Amino acid sequence: MLGKLYAITERSLIGGSLADSIEQAILGGSELIQLREKNITDEQYTEYAKEALAVCRKYNVPLIINDNINVCLKSGADGVHLGQGDASPSDARKLLGADAIIGVTAKTIEQVQKAHDDGADYIGSGAIFGTATKNDAKKMDFETLKSIAAASKIPVYAIGGICTDNILQLEGTGVHGVAVVSGIFKGDIKANAQKLSEAVTKL
Repeated sequence: MLGKLYAITERSLIGGSLADSIEQAILGGSELIQLREKNITDEQYTEYAKEALAVCRKYNVPLIINDNINVCLKSGADGVHLGQGDASPSDARKLLGADAIIGVTAKTIEQVQKAHDDGADYIGSGAIFGTATKNDAKKMDFETLKSIAAASKIPVYAIGGICTDNILQLEGTGVHGVAVVSGIFKGDIKANAQKLSEAVTKL
């Protein structure tokens, strides 16, 4: 079973090294790590992925690569997260193999059902509180999130502006866990993750 606290990196928030930041997130209780990079070459992305993977392997925490199957293959990461405009989960599965963890962003019940039919392992859904890290992400209301969680046969992670101050508002939505960017990597990473890790068990 996939863990409940899912940390997504954002290098613009990270003061120290990528590896140290990921380690702090894991020590605080993050059970999944996603490496999210934009506007860099696959070669650079792969180098970052290998750096991140070394830390994740040390703690036996899965590393997911955002949007890039090629980087996942080259780095040996554990899986990939796909948006609606990316490759299908079934195509990713053919390339990455049966054991890969494949996540999909889904904002409607139809998208959830398609992701499940295509062999996805989990759903990311939001932006539930809005977000400062993704310009094109529209805010999702709680009723939509509840309906998605109820319809899904695979774990659903709420994403978008989640932090220690608002996470408990998700109680009763039926989500499996939370995916967090700024709420972990802005400020004291380990302390942020610890608080979120404790709170997510109450959802």
